[in-house]
Amino acid sequence: MPFSEIIRMALSSLGVQRLRSFLTMAGITIGVFSVIGVMTTVSALRGSIETGLSFLGSDVFQFSKWPSGIQVTGNNWDKYRKRRNISYAEEQRYRDLMEGWADVIRMAAWKGGGTAVYGVHHTTPNVQYGGTNEHYVTTNQWSIEAGRNFTADDVELGRPVVIIGQTLVQLLFPSESPLGKTIKVADHAYLVIGTFVAKGKAFGGDPDQIAVVPITRFLSDNGANNYSLNVATQAPSQLNYNETIDHAVTAMRIARGLRPGDENDFDLYSNESLIASFAKVADIVSEGAFVISAIALLAAGVGIMNIMLVSVTERTKEIGIRKSIGARKQSILVQFLLESLVLSLIGGLVGIVLGVVTGDGLALMLHAAIIFPWGWTAVALAVCSAIGIGFGLYPAIKAAALDPIDALRYE
Repeated sequence: MPFSEIIRMALSSLGVQRLRSFLTMAGITIGVFSVIGVMTTVSALRGSIETGLSFLGSDVFQFSKWPSGIQVTGNNWDKYRKRRNISYAEEQRYRDLMEGWADVIRMAAWKGGGTAVYGVHHTTPNVQYGGTNEHYVTTNQWSIEAGRNFTADDVELGRPVVIIGQTLVQLLFPSESPLGKTIKVADHAYLVIGTFVAKGKAFGGDPDQIAVVPITRFLSDNGANNYSLNVATQAPSQLNYNETIDHAVTAMRIARGLRPGDENDFDLYSNESLIASFAKVADIVSEGAFVISAIALLAAGVGIMNIMLVSVTERTKEIGIRKSIGARKQSILVQFLLESLVLSLIGGLVGIVLGVVTGDGLALMLHAAIIFPWGWTAVALAVCSAIGIGFGLYPAIKAAALDPIDALRYE
């Protein structure tokens, strides 16, 4: 029998029992959909988040009371909470100790949940309100759209000035320039001296809903003892980056008053550590999706085997007739294997389409880049093919091994 005729008969047999075929394919579809959907979302977010996390330069590292948020869990949160804040005086002492080694380029402290007000206009209580210095703009990849940046004098004298993001500009100044106007942020009055270029929303957040003031003014207005500073340092070059970090850790320990045997009560991180932390979370999510999908695909494979065994039983007489007029075992075997393979592959293709659409849809909602997971698609098709052949092999062998005389007598 020509191979094309075997394919035609296999497809025709599947079409006879449409509902049964659909329900069998649904199991494969669910399994593939879960893994492709998660992998598409994670892959899209991974690229965008890794880019967004690279706000520190390649030769910049940062000290903080807290590690990166990704590393903080319920089990160790209390440990970090009990740490002493990194004070402005400690930052100044650290700066002195680093003189001649590296430039301490930025310090910052943040207060979440502030509200900005100008006249009758006000924002939601989600303004990112913080204090920093004149280097924040360059180290965090911001640009000034209008007005000016902080100066060293603004920081040293603690002037009540503020630079705001475009969300605040739109909400507070819909029809006028914000420059030279006085606004209130968290009940403190500041003169607007500049506005940031818009960055756009990302991952459900709004980085443009920001208001920054000189760090000295921020600590004066909100209580220096209530906030811990993040201190960023720039090594002279990548060649002595590690050596600079070693010296910086020693300098920070001295500034914090730690004795030789004391454990560090601060954390150090860089672009690489932030990206590595996120990668760990992404890998855990991916592994979880893989395990769930593997269970679903295993159940779907068992369903394919069951439905093919039922099909062999129902078509026993048909197989006997075909054998009696010359059909070979190989033709019977190939036909049933093809039926099982087609069921699995169609279910897999539908799952891939649904997974990519859902995953990229979530990525769009979170303002991440759209991708197509070619690697995972190839893996999914290979796994579906293996399931179709592996779980369809026993029913196909059973069909091919039927005795034609017994098969013709079957009722």
